[in-house]
Amino acid sequence: MATKFSEFSATDMRAAMIDSQLRTNDVIDPAVVGAMAAVPREAHVPSALAAVAYNDRPIALGHGRMLNPPLVTGRMLVAAAIRPGMRVLLVGSATGYVAALLATLGAEVHALEEQVELMAAARTAATNPAIRWIEGPLVEGVRKAAPFDCILIDGAIEQLPDAITSQLADGGKLVAAKREGAVTRLVHGIKAGGAITLRSFADMDVALLPGFAAPRGFSF
Repeated sequence: MATKFSEFSATDMRAAMIDSQLRTNDVIDPAVVGAMAAVPREAHVPSALAAVAYNDRPIALGHGRMLNPPLVTGRMLVAAAIRPGMRVLLVGSATGYVAALLATLGAEVHALEEQVELMAAARTAATNPAIRWIEGPLVEGVRKAAPFDCILIDGAIEQLPDAITSQLADGGKLVAAKREGAVTRLVHGIKAGGAITLRSFADMDVALLPGFAAPRGFSF
């Protein structure tokens, strides 16, 4: 997913993204801002869409998947409070943008994706050795590598499977987006005593992640 515009232009676009989208909306954590300034977002979208890689809207990646707007990613990373050495499960790694950001923040990243073509693009775009790519159903997580210090679900879900929460270490943090009718809210919570209570912290336009739909009549 190579870019068709110059690195100078991409650098300018990253700077504009930070100044106009992130800093003005509570994404001011120096580590998160630094990572988003360093990782080339355009490398993680189809080449025909490289020029709009930094727009504040979702970008179609194919296979019914989207790259979330930069602000969604920034707010989720701030909430996750990643520290170097943390073991992080990324559910829905798609083309690898968030995986690259997590690795830049110093995490050991277990990037889970079920779409083979998207993972192939991710492996090409994100070569940080701290990323471990896992192909498999998103709803199942990566049990063999659990427990994780943090789980980040990169997309909107209607229900949170027990298979995912069971892989979070006690005291670990989960960050996701919860779809409630027409509204999607970013949520986070810390696991304590084997349970986790999610609290919302922002309403955002987050792309739906397939496989996490609630059964009819289900209430999150």
